[in-house]
Amino acid sequence: MTYIQAIILAIIEGLTEYLPVSSTGHLIIASSFFGIAQESFTKLFTIAIQLGTIMSVFVLYWKRFFQSVDFYLKLLVAFMPAVVLGLLFNDLIDELLESPLVVAISLIIGGFILLKVDHWFKSSEGDKISYLTALKIGFFQTIAMIPGVSRSGASIVGGMSQKLSRTTAAEFSFFLAVPTMFGATLKKSYDYYQDGFTLNSEQINLLIIGNVIGFLVAILAIKSFINYLSEHGFKVFGYYRIVLGFFILFYNYFIHPFTLI
Repeated sequence: MTYIQAIILAIIEGLTEYLPVSSTGHLIIASSFFGIAQESFTKLFTIAIQLGTIMSVFVLYWKRFFQSVDFYLKLLVAFMPAVVLGLLFNDLIDELLESPLVVAISLIIGGFILLKVDHWFKSSEGDKISYLTALKIGFFQTIAMIPGVSRSGASIVGGMSQKLSRTTAAEFSFFLAVPTMFGATLKKSYDYYQDGFTLNSEQINLLIIGNVIGFLVAILAIKSFINYLSEHGFKVFGYYRIVLGFFILFYNYFIHPFTLI
């Protein structure tokens, strides 16, 4: 992996992690275009730079993380479905990551859902999250274990299905990303350590650069997304997902097959 490739992947991660467009799908496609998708370091890099995007949530919403124990308990409740199902279906998830068909179809289906979600929940204005609501959002989030679904998109739709407003659902999705992404990063990093994978000085530099860029870009993406979402809704993201999904299918089957992670 070159420094330019690392910077581009970090920008993609920062831009897409909190938008309902699937950061995993974008990173898979980008690293495949670069021809580095199957390198062990690339796989670790795309996971480890999530730490930078996690920090962006702390910086933007730091006051919320000191408001009450209840806040953390609700995050824990919402986080648990991902823990249980992630451990149970880890091997299957890794297999799905290697399928461009799964990524493309997930993008397209999710796109059509986003075109309708504003209509389905247009009157939702709630801002109170109960423990049961948190648990239901957590189960919605697990749908994103399918590559291309979008963790943020699934959890936001889950929140809106429980009568939460767009903004409240989106912000809870950001908060829920912290334990979910941190846990996934620790788990995958430990797996690589167990397999004997070690980092050289250049790879460490790439990880530092990737996390810093991902952090900065994610801050801009979150602020822009919240402002746009409150005014315009999800349609533009739905159209984007559909176009990208069909592009992946066309490119993979008529131009050149993707070599996926």
